[in-house]
Amino acid sequence: MAAPSRCPECGSAALLEDAHYAQQQLVCAACGCVLAEGLLTTTYSDEGQLREVAYSQSTGQKEQLNRCEQRGIRRVQDLCKVLRLPSVFEGTAVSYFQRALQHPSFRLVSLEKKELLVGCCVLATCRQHNWPLTLGTICSLLYAKQELVTSVYLSLQKELGISVPALSLADLVKTHLNSFRLFQHTEDIPVPFVEDKEKMLARTMQVVELASETWLVTGRHPIPIVTAAAFLSWQSLQPSARLTCTFTQFCKAAGVDLPPPARLRLKELYDVLLRMAAELAWLKVLNLDKKTVVKHIGDLLQHRIFLLKNAFCAADAEEQQGAAQAEDSSSNPPAAAGTEPDKGHPLGGKQKAEGSRRPLLPPCLLHPRKRLRTAASSASDAAITGDAPISDSEIEQYLRGPEEIRAFRRAKVWQ
Repeated sequence: MAAPSRCPECGSAALLEDAHYAQQQLVCAACGCVLAEGLLTTTYSDEGQLREVAYSQSTGQKEQLNRCEQRGIRRVQDLCKVLRLPSVFEGTAVSYFQRALQHPSFRLVSLEKKELLVGCCVLATCRQHNWPLTLGTICSLLYAKQELVTSVYLSLQKELGISVPALSLADLVKTHLNSFRLFQHTEDIPVPFVEDKEKMLARTMQVVELASETWLVTGRHPIPIVTAAAFLSWQSLQPSARLTCTFTQFCKAAGVDLPPPARLRLKELYDVLLRMAAELAWLKVLNLDKKTVVKHIGDLLQHRIFLLKNAFCAADAEEQQGAAQAEDSSSNPPAAAGTEPDKGHPLGGKQKAEGSRRPLLPPCLLHPRKRLRTAASSASDAAITGDAPISDSEIEQYLRGPEEIRAFRRAKVWQ
């Protein structure tokens, strides 16, 4: 907007700039007509050039926000730009952050939790719009511990009453694999390590579904399971060139972190695969281990339902089998120490195979944690010495009233 050179009222060119109540004005010196007034601007140069500025970008709105809120809003906007989220997400996340700062539960929290509140608002917004974003991504961007971010996230949902749908396992697998660097050939990644994204995604989903059916996912963090399943899927697609690659080398080549529980999840997946391979007809003759079983993951996943039924038994069937074995052991006397069991018995191999089958239960029930033993009371502690305190209710039993005393004396006379 260019400044006028002459007064529209009198035509005079004597125009002066005058500051009236700290507001810049352009006034005609001849007739006193006010040609233009200073608008809400951000800098002094804008005021001098009389450029019109939106109120949301001016100093007027920023004066209403404190420094902490302004800094938090900028952090929310920067985080949305890093994640390349749509503009609608940014507005929703900013509104959640402003509501949270006005709530008494978050007004006086530490600066660290206010920083985490930024990521939690973005995470809640993405979950509401079904945008696959994991909690681990937020933790890595904010350099924060997962336990602390989880506590702030749950408090945000509770205090603001935000309804957040759960992220499906398929979306989580897809999102986690998108961060892998194994789908394009670069200088750091050898040619045998490069894999097709769709093939690896389909195979990883099948392995994760197998882990879910065998109770390996329930009650656990999903990222270690997905990482271990992706490693097995990646090896099974080209086993000849990838069996020598370790789990650590795979994560380093993929550019992802190796979660500490991922090795345990990988060991549990190996155990499930080996039990399933023992039930497949053309794999029984092979001496498979955790390295060679990877070659046959495709066949095991193809007959997954049948192999799971044969490799594992139900919990009630295991209890019935244990009761039957106890009855047999009680009815039949034990064999002598030097004798061996009958190897030619036709049912010997079948009973041995049935005995090796374990129930399909969660690992926490199969391998429970050891409980601390309570200190056993000694014989001296259990002995009655008479020094123990007597409760009030017990004392009342020993007190005798006048009638009881007279009855007791009459009873002694007859003795």
